[in-house]
Amino acid sequence: MLLLSQEETLKALPFLALVDALDAMFKSGCEMPVRHHHDMAVPGEPDATMLLMPAWVPGAFAGVKIVNVMPGNSGRGLPAISAEYLLSDARTGEMLAMINGGELTARRTAAASALAARYLARKDASHLVVAGTGRVALNLVGAHLAVRPITRVTFWGRSLDKAQALAAEASALYGITVEGTSDLEQAVRAADIVSAATLSKDPLILGEWLQPGTHVDLVGAFKPSMRESDDEAVRRASVFVDTREGCTKEGGDISQPLASGVLRPSDIKADLHDLAQGLHKGRVDDEEITLFKSVGAALEDLAGAILAYRTVASAAAS
Repeated sequence: MLLLSQEETLKALPFLALVDALDAMFKSGCEMPVRHHHDMAVPGEPDATMLLMPAWVPGAFAGVKIVNVMPGNSGRGLPAISAEYLLSDARTGEMLAMINGGELTARRTAAASALAARYLARKDASHLVVAGTGRVALNLVGAHLAVRPITRVTFWGRSLDKAQALAAEASALYGITVEGTSDLEQAVRAADIVSAATLSKDPLILGEWLQPGTHVDLVGAFKPSMRESDDEAVRRASVFVDTREGCTKEGGDISQPLASGVLRPSDIKADLHDLAQGLHKGRVDDEEITLFKSVGAALEDLAGAILAYRTVASAAAS
């Protein structure tokens, strides 16, 4: 059985190849039971969450990811997400690979955002604003660079020092103009793409800030009690999701407007299955404001795990 470290997982999942792998899996589909979602009390800290996410392609590959989401880790300087992924042969049951789940999660999450941007962001989108300074933030830059001509990135975080440090890291890694800011409103008003990757319980991205043609990408706020956008953003935008079943139940950016009547189920234009299969064309014109909400899907992990396994196995065989 292959054991892929964090560094090996990163190298095995280049963003363009990963975006294409997700696109192909959303086109073909797989078996994906509802994830197990359990709150775990942590004394003196916000509740943690354990997720169990299985998926399989009959007769080909099967996998399951175990994820621990620990909000209190931010105060310890540790990643909020810890995870491992077990990939198996779906015909024989043989265990094929154990893949670093934290790196897989961060990269496939960013790749799903980039896949949505491929369909929903303007083709000339060049200014990316990222709200959040966690692990996924840096990956969002690399993923969007794979699908759009990004030349400028602005990071916002509750800590300006963290935003500026992340900006310096991103600039060195990607060789583009990157800055940190304490003024989220100003950044959003000037953005072509806004990605939010936080655990916020209150809206950060306000609809009144959005300019015509903006694409909003909501990655964090994975519980019904969390939210990164307000009702006005939902009203002004064409709304898309990664999966209807997941987002209408789990992500507060969709479930809260549905509960209040601001959004109806029929107002959700499409999910990634619809977009990948050509059932919806995506962005209509350069003036449309689009909003994409993701809560993650086991399909995405499986697609990434298969890509990582095949990449490493192929390299070992050559």
